Amino acid sequence: MTQELILVLDEGTTSTRAMLFGLDGRVEAVAQRELTQFYPAPGLVEHDPREIWEKTLACAQEAVERAGGAGAIAAIGITNQRETVVAWDRKTGEPLARALVWQDRRTADQCRRLKD
Repeated sequence: MTQELILVLDEGTTSTRAMLFGLDGRVEAVAQRELTQFYPAPGLVEHDPREIWEKTLACAQEAVERAGGAGAIAAIGITNQRETVVAWDRKTGEPLARALVWQDRRTADQCRRLKD
């Protein structure tokens, strides 16, 4: 590919993907990896933050390779799960625990009380 492309990183609930779009909006390439879902107890849904990063990086690298190199990328966009949360150690940059996925219900009672 010799045209300028937009690289979009999409952090979804079940997978992560990197997509290449032409400036006309046409999809030029997609690289995707499934994410492991953890259900440690009823109502709890978690992801491994390291797995998210590793698979995002792998998808991005594949997309850049398919684009013909980083020079073909004009811009990068990111979309994510929004409410999924990860606590990070500020000194090491390492996650303190698994990510709590937006579907996780462990704070539902607290949210209901705040709403009331």
